[in-house]
Amino acid sequence: MTMPTPLRPVTLTGTLVRLAPLSPDHHDGLVEAIRDGDVWDRWYTSVPRPEDMGAEIERRLELQARGEMLPFTAIRQSDDRVIGMTTFYDIDPEVPRLEIGYTWNAASAHGTGTNPESKLLLLTHAFDELGCECVGLRTQWVNTQSREAIARLGAKQDGVLRSNKRHRNGALLDAVLFSILRHEWPTVRANLEHRLRHRV
Repeated sequence: MTMPTPLRPVTLTGTLVRLAPLSPDHHDGLVEAIRDGDVWDRWYTSVPRPEDMGAEIERRLELQARGEMLPFTAIRQSDDRVIGMTTFYDIDPEVPRLEIGYTWNAASAHGTGTNPESKLLLLTHAFDELGCECVGLRTQWVNTQSREAIARLGAKQDGVLRSNKRHRNGALLDAVLFSILRHEWPTVRANLEHRLRHRV
């Protein structure tokens, strides 16, 4: 299967969460979500500050226009509240493969099932609709919570890129790379569906 490029904006709908194409209209909801737990204030992440949200939305939409990213806003189904952002990026139609990342969620959404369902929606679209052979995920070594969450998905750790990125505070960070291959997807999907049955 050949991946259609550029990737077209699409809404992915689950029971707990809906992933809608990112829009400037989501600005105020995203600012409110980012202030929920001050998730932007964790030094090892690249989560934008509240005052930088407009620029971050613009940046992601510019990358989308160039075919380099497909950004989503995460919206909780129960109350239509914006709870975060996520994206497809590092898109390579020749393999085809892509990565899921630049993800953050409001603190009150943590542990509610919305993040694993978001990953299920994204992975289903990547493997079943876009024909990906591989989906990558990455995080920073110091972000233990994120590393553990990715491992719980069933992704395999590929390796660590030492001093891969300089944070906005000047610190050098090590990136941890994970991936899920097409033949592993049925097992990953079954695991996610099992986890989510206890949430709905």
